[in-house]
Amino acid sequence: MTERVWRTKRLLLRVPVETDLDFAAALFSRQELVAHRPDPMPDTPEESARRLARDMDHWRGHGFGRWAVEADSGLIGFGGVTVSKEFEGLNLSYHLYPDSWGKGYATELVRKVLDFAFNDLHAERVIGLVRPVNVASRNVLEKCGFTLERDVMLHGASTNLFAFTA
Repeated sequence: MTERVWRTKRLLLRVPVETDLDFAAALFSRQELVAHRPDPMPDTPEESARRLARDMDHWRGHGFGRWAVEADSGLIGFGGVTVSKEFEGLNLSYHLYPDSWGKGYATELVRKVLDFAFNDLHAERVIGLVRPVNVASRNVLEKCGFTLERDVMLHGASTNLFAFTA
């Protein structure tokens, strides 16, 4: 696959590659990053490797997926849209390194994801799944125009399903 990159004002977004594994393992081992999961256990290095492999496979299979997200400081996380197996619409997800929180990167990323999903992929609907206690993530989605549609059970835990439609 030819390397493709997308840009925002402050971010470079690219297809993830195997050399992102050390960063992915460090990211998903952070307790504050996984705190809102139904089982808030950090990933093992093997789980992070499987997660990265799934992201790369999604790009190969669909031509889109979660990007590796870089800022001036280098790699700060992953985010984008994937095919939802459980809900109607493309599933937005993003995970940024805690040191990058509070700087507007998540909002900038989500806005680019929406632009890409609707203008490049011609999506009709993008969803975001957020645990009720994850107020920061909820605020990002609402700031970007998502609306709370309903509560769902996801992996055994109550989850808010937010939607953005074309």
